This record gives sequence, structure tokens and C-alpha cells, in this order.
Amino acid sequence: MKIIKSVLTIILTFAALAVSAQDFNKYFTDSTLRIDYIFSGNASEQHIAVDELCRIPRWYGKHQRLSELPVEGNGQITVRDHHSKEVIYKNSFSTLFQEWLSYPEAKTQTRSFENVFLVPFPKDTIDVTVDLRNNRREIMTTMTHTVAPNDILIRHLGEHGVTPYKTLQTADDTTHCIHIAYIAEGYKAEEMPTFLADCDTAMEALFAHEPFKTLRGRFNVIAVEAPSMDSGTSEPSKGIWKNTALHSHFDTFYSDRYLTTLHLKDLHDWLAGTPYEHIIVLVNTEKYGGGGILNSYNLAMAHHRAFKPVVVHEFGHSFAGLGDEYAYEFEQVPMYPHDVEPWEPNLTTLVDFQGKWEDLIADGTKLPTPEPKDLDKPGANMKRWKVGAYEPAGYSMHGVYRGFPDCRMRTNENPVFCPICQRAITRLVDFYTK
Repeated sequence: MKIIKSVLTIILTFAALAVSAQDFNKYFTDSTLRIDYIFSGNASEQHIAVDELCRIPRWYGKHQRLSELPVEGNGQITVRDHHSKEVIYKNSFSTLFQEWLSYPEAKTQTRSFENVFLVPFPKDTIDVTVDLRNNRREIMTTMTHTVAPNDILIRHLGEHGVTPYKTLQTADDTTHCIHIAYIAEGYKAEEMPTFLADCDTAMEALFAHEPFKTLRGRFNVIAVEAPSMDSGTSEPSKGIWKNTALHSHFDTFYSDRYLTTLHLKDLHDWLAGTPYEHIIVLVNTEKYGGGGILNSYNLAMAHHRAFKPVVVHEFGHSFAGLGDEYAYEFEQVPMYPHDVEPWEPNLTTLVDFQGKWEDLIADGTKLPTPEPKDLDKPGANMKRWKVGAYEPAGYSMHGVYRGFPDCRMRTNENPVFCPICQRAITRLVDFYTK
């Protein structure tokens, strides 16, 4: 009987794999449809508009579980077959536009932001729906448009003149892997050796952390040598504006250390034709700063002493959708309503804790959980720390909780991801590669 069950299991497993492969090949070709959008509006009214469509050779995203989401995100893009209305692809994202809506400026001003999303190129006509969600996980605005694959106005990119790149690591199985592209920002052509050395540093820093260390073979990594006319990046607060490949700058939303780029079309133009999905921008600057946006990009300064922990931290945001596990009394941001459970896997308000990390909490542990007395002190005994629900987190001193006293998502000094974040990352890597 055991033999029969084993054979049946093998048959069902191969059948499931076949269905997964058939589903992709039924609806899609091995190419990428890049959709450029403009998100605009203010705190009271938001709009979505299609800017441009592009076709790029090869598809480097997921080939299975096409209609499933690993994380909810602050927005979602859904692709349906135009005729059957079946959902054939779905992905989540976050945007700078949605973050800006939480700032006071959005109450009096209207702004627009570029956004770029990649989906598999369809064989037949599709309907694409994009929705943006507020911090209560409610849809604020949505827009649906139709794309015909034979549309003569779909621009072809990445077929010629591809930006030079070097492969830093080849995945064990390049058909079931996660593609990471490092891209240069603020490096002149003659500074590319420095950029490649910085990529090696960043890559080794990432793979020194579990679970990336154990799962290293599931990642394919390249370095894209996008040259800039000037070295460094712009610092508006100092009146410094540089001519760089991605037009990055500090002082995003008037925050001194918030380093971003708003030019997402330029970013993806440089990457067109290279094997990429997840993007890490390395900025040639010694000033502290960076940012990470889910399924958009991770951007970090390359020549500050905190480069290695910051680039890993920001990848936690951009790749895994992990939330920040800190807050400052003088700089609290009401990003998470205390009566709504955050979608981020490492944050909770305890409103709907089921399915988060309650299974990792030892019996008898108080919720909320008092912080250990040796937290942030030299010689802290981390082995005695336990999983619980700790304040502060998520930019709130009270009402939002993290699962462990310290973590890479809390401080630059902590050398590891906490058990909650490690599990979330492992589940995500499995989602993409198994």
C-alpha cells in the first residue's frame, strides 16, 4: 500500500508541474510586457494612466503560481484573459506615490509619479487591472485597460544596444530562480571597476545572512554597468545637482537621508535586455541614505561604513515586503492604523494575529512582550531572547509590534534577520522557485 501511495504521489506531483508549465505556455510567450504608468493625485483623489507599452525579450519572473500573491503589498496588478476573464497573472507592489500621500504636502498639492510593472507577454488580448490601496488595506482607486499583443505601438526594447553587464553568480537552476540585477548610479565609465567591486561586497553581505546563505543557489545575480556623466548623486539641500544615469537624489520628501530615484522609466530602459526582475541600485556616494520599495527597487549608498547592513535591510523591503521594526519618539509616522492588521509579515497590531508568528511564541509569553533589559547594550545575551510582540515598530511607539527584540529590519548593528523575517524570506523564495 505504501508503494502505491508513493507512486501516486509522484504521478500527482509531475501532473501538477505539467499543469503549471502548461498554464504559462497557454497564455504567455517567453517575453516581457513592460507597462509604464503615471500615478497622480493628492490625499483626496488619485488617478492611474497608461503611459507606454514595451516588449522586452525573455521573461525572468515567476512561471508557476501565476495567479497567487506571496505578499499583499500596497497595490496589485492583475492580468486576465480578455475572453474568459480568468486571472492568469498577479503581482503586488508598493510605490513612492502612495508613501507621499501620507505626507502633509499631499493635502494641498497634486503630484505625478512614474511607475513601471513587468508581466509576461501575452499570446492573446488581455485585460490589465491596477489598484492602489490605503493603509487600511482598502482599494483607493483602480483602473482596467486592454492590451492586444499585436498592437503596433508596443515599443520593442532590449533587442539591440543592451547595457553591458557581468554575471556575478549563476543559479543552480536558471529556469527556477530569482533574478537580481545590481545597477550603477553615479559611476562614470572609468569607475566601473569600483562599481563591480561594490557589487561583490553587496552580494556577499546579502548571502552572509540566513536564509539567503542557505538558499544562495536559487539566485542569479548580474551587475549592470550604466554609466553616468557625473560621479555621485544629487543633494538638493546643498544645491548639488548631478547628471547621473538614474537622476537619484537625497532629500526625498524633504528627508535628508532618504535617497531615491523617481525616474523609473530610465531605470528600466537601462535594464532592458538583461536578465532581471529584482533591482538593487548602488549609488556612488559616502553620504548615508537609501530606500527600498516592494517589487520596485532597493537603493543604497555604496561608500558609507554602514553600506553592507543598509543594502541588506533595504532588500528586505524591496524583495520580501518586510516592514521597518523601529520608531522614533520625535519622528512617528501614522502609517499603520492600530485597528487594522498590517499585511507585512513581520509587523502586527494584534488585531488579526492568526497566521503571523503566533506559532513561534512559547507558552506563557506575555503579549505585548516586555523588551529584554540588555537590548541595545554591549554583550547582550541574544540566546535568552524570545519571540513575542514588542513595541515599538512600524514608526509607531505604541500599538504596532515586531516579533523579536532586534533584527536586521530594526538596527544596522544587529547582524541577522530575526526568526520571523527569516521564515518570511524562506517562504517567499520557495514561492518563486519551487
